[in-house]
Amino acid sequence: MKKNNASIPVHTASAMDFLPLSKLQELQLSRLKWTVQRAYDKVALFRDRMDKLGFVPNDLKSIDDIKNLPFTTKTDLRDNYPFGLFASPLEEIVRFHASSGTTGKPIVVAYTKEDIQDWATAILRSFAACGLHAGDIVQNAYGYGLFTGGLGAHYGAEALGAAVIPISGGNTERQIMIMKDFGVTAISCTPSYFVHIIDTAKDLGVDLRQLPLRAGVFGAEPWTEDMRHRIESESGIKAYDIYGLSEIMGPGIAMECVYQAGPHIFEDMFYPEVINPESGEVLPEGSEGELVLTTLCKRAMPMIRYRTRDITALTSQQCRCGRTLRRLKRINRRSDDMMIIRGVNVYPSQIEEALLKVEGTLPHYLIIIDRVKGLDVMEVQVEVTPEVFSDTIGAMEQLQAKISHFIAATVGIRPEVKLVAPKTIKRSEGKAKRVIDKRKL
Repeated sequence: MKKNNASIPVHTASAMDFLPLSKLQELQLSRLKWTVQRAYDKVALFRDRMDKLGFVPNDLKSIDDIKNLPFTTKTDLRDNYPFGLFASPLEEIVRFHASSGTTGKPIVVAYTKEDIQDWATAILRSFAACGLHAGDIVQNAYGYGLFTGGLGAHYGAEALGAAVIPISGGNTERQIMIMKDFGVTAISCTPSYFVHIIDTAKDLGVDLRQLPLRAGVFGAEPWTEDMRHRIESESGIKAYDIYGLSEIMGPGIAMECVYQAGPHIFEDMFYPEVINPESGEVLPEGSEGELVLTTLCKRAMPMIRYRTRDITALTSQQCRCGRTLRRLKRINRRSDDMMIIRGVNVYPSQIEEALLKVEGTLPHYLIIIDRVKGLDVMEVQVEVTPEVFSDTIGAMEQLQAKISHFIAATVGIRPEVKLVAPKTIKRSEGKAKRVIDKRKL
């Protein structure tokens, strides 16, 4: 078996975002060959699958040949728990992370020293893209621990030269105190948690618009453009979308620039494809489908054609920032988030989009699905402002009907709408739980 002793072609991070297309494609192919050879040599699953397809690393002649490589799925990571997909020996591993493990065993990922450096570089580029710089004070309210968010954002902000407050999630009143007292200029957390911070600040009589805070880097869960507008109007900051997933690296795979026209994917490090989620066929640019990612410089745990289940589209249309990196259409749903209700495909993001169009509602909601006498029923609990909740019964009923109409117009199903008082729905310090499915499917 051929040994993989070649080193990864290296370029400076500052040049990567603006690399001419021909140079970028040359680098991508070079790194793809390195990755595929390493995966073939070091990881039995990739070697076996490539052998079954009759495709070996030397068959990789152009970047388009990536479509001949096998897909990888989350099931593969679970089946090879904990170390079965490592391409580096344990003595070279310096960090483990893992998913929350809500279904069965957690997803385990690993990093070498070089992987950690690459990850920090990706986050550095992410923060720089949205206008952060040395001298900023970044309040990092992503969770620290096995979750990749906290430490990923931390290392990148430090590499940028910013001062980091490693506050993690929770203790929201303290978050606001620190924000005021330290003169925080940027915050990183989930968008749903920042909405909770906004609500708590109002209760404390703190106007976030009067603070130095100017930017929020939000990710780890789908969120809509309407949610962005709500956050920006109520806090006075600019809200930027960061994308990532643990299986590939963590946060920092793609990031919006100051023009907020969709996250630029750092495709010198992560090669993107968009496929038909049913057939696996690679779709042309601009077509919406499932995002597939291949790592181009991951040592400990290379991923080849990983099916993310995130629904998006790619565009190479020139951005005003001048970056040559392609952009992702905003990811606000996943193929595995889809609920099938009475034969209709429904996504939580569609419900959120409809709710935020109705004046008097708050961006806190819960979708409860059940089956009664063989028929699927959907209830949407939505918080409303104190003024609305204390209004007349007739006004409340009119609002319920309006919300139900907007949801039906968006998804094709008319739900039962239950208006609840502010702070009724449980808040999350991490990813918000939006759906409770009581059906036994």
